[in-house]
Amino acid sequence: MSWVFEGTVLPTGDTARLTFGGDSGQRLPGRYAVPGLVDAHCHLTLAAGPNGPEPQGAAFANGRLAELASAGVSAVRDVGGNREVTLKLARSTDDSRPRVLAAGRFLAPNGCYFPQAYEPVAPEDLLAAVEAEIADGATWLKLVGDFPAVGPDGPVRGSKVSPTYELDVVAAMVELAHSRDVRVAAHVNTDHVSGLIHAGIDSVEHGTALTEEDLRALGARGGAWTPTLCASVTPGRKETPEQAARREAKSEYLASILPLAERYGVRVLTGSDVVGTVAREIDLLVNHGLSVEQAITAASVGAQEFLGLTGAGNLVTYDVDPRADPAVLATPAAVVLNNRRIA
Repeated sequence: MSWVFEGTVLPTGDTARLTFGGDSGQRLPGRYAVPGLVDAHCHLTLAAGPNGPEPQGAAFANGRLAELASAGVSAVRDVGGNREVTLKLARSTDDSRPRVLAAGRFLAPNGCYFPQAYEPVAPEDLLAAVEAEIADGATWLKLVGDFPAVGPDGPVRGSKVSPTYELDVVAAMVELAHSRDVRVAAHVNTDHVSGLIHAGIDSVEHGTALTEEDLRALGARGGAWTPTLCASVTPGRKETPEQAARREAKSEYLASILPLAERYGVRVLTGSDVVGTVAREIDLLVNHGLSVEQAITAASVGAQEFLGLTGAGNLVTYDVDPRADPAVLATPAAVVLNNRRIA
């Protein structure tokens, strides 16, 4: 069956008639549309557990992809998890589900990430691990740039966050990746981000300590920032007053720095992480200083451009203008994925 959309296409606001599968198809519901959403920081094989994320298998990943597709997500960048599942999904040509770009495993040394979610990589083994991920189809690499100390039983021990690998090791890793046309995404929440940017990383994940000078340096190289606000500023279920105060201070700081990203050419991306949604992330970006158009760009055409994707054949429609009420992004009227209506 073929489908036709007539209405306003965001983020540009242009009026258009778009066809999927033929010019004389049935009209899609909704008067506003976005050419496919992108979840640029997703973990398809991780579920939230009491001591951090817990790895899952193919059935879980396929279920997550189905949920994402029904929400209008046409492409996913998986930034760490069960490499046997995610890299296979990245190699797949199945166009009945969102396209997957995958980083494979988390790259971190011993005691520097949740033990149940990764296999440690010693500094002297890092380049060999990178070679293995690339050989199996990774187009991104996920570097854990800093992290609190973690005990063998799982829980994070203390609040001090420290760098994982020395910067010369990171620079060698980035040089190898770039020589193979592979890019590096780095988890980082401290001022260590400055050194990582200097070492050549391509996207900052979380980045709660980014400064204006960091944005200038990152933007000069055409880099990206995925703030993952759903994970960074959402209240925890058992939050102490001290934790709430730190979270609120973090939120205030991000609201002051996020609007500067576009000024310096940094591509802001949306990511659900393990706990959020793209629609919620867009709303939080707006609440932290971006315009609705900028936030929708971050979740659609901006991410597609940065990740080398195309929005052709993908569309998510809405009955109400998301520019007036971003909350409607959570309830699409229709979803077209690879020229087929799926919702």
